Amino acid sequence: MTSPVARKMPGDFTIALRPANGADIDGHPRGERRQPMRGFEDTYVDIVDYIVRITHRIWEDQDVGYIYDTYAPGCRLHTDSGLQYGVEALVEGTLHSINAFPDTRHYADDVIWAGDEDQGFVTSHRAINIGHHTGPWRWGPPTGRKVQTWVIANCLVRENEIVEEWVLYNTAARLAALGIDVVEAARTYANEGGLAPLSERDITEVDRLRGGRRPVPYPKPSDDRGFDVEHMVRALWHDMYNRRDLSAVDRAYAPTVLWNGTTNRVGRGRGDVRAFARSLLSTFPDLGVAVDEVYWMGNDADGYRVMLRWVGAGTHRGYALYGTPTGRRAHLWGITQLYIKDRRIVEEWNLFNEFDVLAQLVRDDQHADL
Repeated sequence: MTSPVARKMPGDFTIALRPANGADIDGHPRGERRQPMRGFEDTYVDIVDYIVRITHRIWEDQDVGYIYDTYAPGCRLHTDSGLQYGVEALVEGTLHSINAFPDTRHYADDVIWAGDEDQGFVTSHRAINIGHHTGPWRWGPPTGRKVQTWVIANCLVRENEIVEEWVLYNTAARLAALGIDVVEAARTYANEGGLAPLSERDITEVDRLRGGRRPVPYPKPSDDRGFDVEHMVRALWHDMYNRRDLSAVDRAYAPTVLWNGTTNRVGRGRGDVRAFARSLLSTFPDLGVAVDEVYWMGNDADGYRVMLRWVGAGTHRGYALYGTPTGRRAHLWGITQLYIKDRRIVEEWNLFNEFDVLAQLVRDDQHADL
């Protein structure tokens, strides 16, 4: 029950965006390199500087070809549309997006990171995207409308190259802002072959469905080393979504927690956090989740910034989120950023592949083999 790689976690916020929210590239220090970065271009002073500035150069300066310099030729890209291989798919998607939203600004909200030059760096970059829809794209002609959404992109970086990326674009929120019927768009997307086959996805089954085992509470820490960030968040996800113990919210979250969810959902307080978890479980009553990776920055005194990446699967048998149950199996995956102070979560940003989930549920019957 540990991360795939025992990452080196930064014990403070010396290398971080300041402030954590609302910062842009002009606020980050320049000058001498502040951490060992073997193989990286000399211009970058640390891994946060690298992630924010390559994003700015590719998207805002529209130097799309810089992707060839900063992504491995055989990079793996995980999106709502499934898994893609190779840098050309990334270049193509970037060109399509910039053509549709040419004035988009990408404001870096935060970059949570871990690792080093030997094991590779991992980063979780949250950004606010603001722009106008002035070019055609797959969903129709330009609307001229302004769009403001947020995105999270996780990267594994080695020697100036991103070798794997997990990115959630908050697609349903963007479509809704443009006045597009999200459900109909999801149906069209599925019917035109946009969905990755379930056989190619990481399907997660909760342990209790294997041989009828009951879902036991998450095990306690093996020793008394003080506050264990990874144990806390893994236990929270297991107890909430596998054990169905919503009282875990009261133990883990501050009473006034700020919560931000997919498709621009917002909430304040434990009740809103619990309400969303309850609605997700009600929609997919057999939902099972697994945490793929956890990393963080910080310490007990200053608090922690935590990245949690997870996958899940469940059967649409409830009415809470997506209307009349279809009985179809759905695959979910998400990226969550948690801010912890005094051992309680005070802020959460949680994205999952909601547009993709809708497409899995509302596709026409003739596409039921997807």
